[in-house]
Amino acid sequence: MTFLDLARRNAFRKPLRAVLLMVCIATAFLIYGLTTSFLAGTQGASAASEDILGVTTSAGGRMQALPMAALSPLAAIPDVAGVAYVTRLRGFVDVEKNVVAVSAADMARLMDVNGKGLGLTPALLSAVDMARDRVLVGRALADAQGWTVGQRVTVTAFDVARQEGGRDWRFEIAGIFEGETASTDTYFMIARYDYVNAARARGRDTVDAFVVRPSAQVSPAVLAARIDARFANSASPTRTQSEKQFLEAFLRQYADVGLIVNLVVGAAFVTLLMIVVNTMIFAIRERTFEIGVLKTLGFSGSQLVILLLVETGFIFLLGGGVGLILAWLASQMAGPELGLVFSPAVLVRGVAIMIALALATGALPAIAALRIPVINAFRTR
Repeated sequence: MTFLDLARRNAFRKPLRAVLLMVCIATAFLIYGLTTSFLAGTQGASAASEDILGVTTSAGGRMQALPMAALSPLAAIPDVAGVAYVTRLRGFVDVEKNVVAVSAADMARLMDVNGKGLGLTPALLSAVDMARDRVLVGRALADAQGWTVGQRVTVTAFDVARQEGGRDWRFEIAGIFEGETASTDTYFMIARYDYVNAARARGRDTVDAFVVRPSAQVSPAVLAARIDARFANSASPTRTQSEKQFLEAFLRQYADVGLIVNLVVGAAFVTLLMIVVNTMIFAIRERTFEIGVLKTLGFSGSQLVILLLVETGFIFLLGGGVGLILAWLASQMAGPELGLVFSPAVLVRGVAIMIALALATGALPAIAALRIPVINAFRTR
């Protein structure tokens, strides 16, 4: 019997206890995988670029629009390489729970500023130009809704009414954009600004945000300060942030998602740590006689410690691996709808936590085993 075989057999000497421990570990790492994937997706961990700046009002907040007249002064600021603008329209399709987001933009400007990140192509832009009510739909949204190119959809807006009354906005799907990477948010539609602007009852010639691409020789933070200084004394003062900061600030309107995720994951792992340590200590007490035999046969203290750590690590790797696999499957099946992004960074952190917990939970029982005198171990029989 090899050293690893001995550790494996010890781990499964009581199958029910081992399975229950693995279920606890798998549940904890499933919680970790889902919450961390959600955080990575909502913050745009790999898609949000630090060199794309969203310019919004600072005093009035996100609900106050910016005038289209600010476009020319903004574009004239030194080191502004490109400017796009966006008006957001939130609504639902068929039922109120089926919420979708529509970003109305100038397609050519959006292509210039962030076309690569969104996966826009000249062919997609040409398809939208054929009619004013045509839209581009993100791959995640199209797959979730079962939409295809050429299909007509009606979005009932929550707060953007049409001039003729009503809140129904009818669009024809001209194409589907894929996004540059798997973590790129594509759960929305891109409509033509001129169509939405001409048809809406209020807020004509205003935008919700400008999207700015800085030149290569300027720091985004420096350009952000320069933009805000330019509009500081205007009728519409602005606040400029990186796209990642913009998304994080948007989420903080509702809650500090990062803090909530850390608290939930921390509570799960602390509970797991106490359960596993307690279980392993009882397992060592049950095997006091065997530990005495191993010491008599010549097993050194370091060998006993390694044996117990490998045994604990075996349980953690199996249970934690199952939990991470389930989290990955959930992100694949429901990721687009729930904003889950199971990135390599999430996996690496999960494996690191798994190893750290295995060492931490195995250390105390291993120390307890070392302190058992051989003569006392034999007296247990």
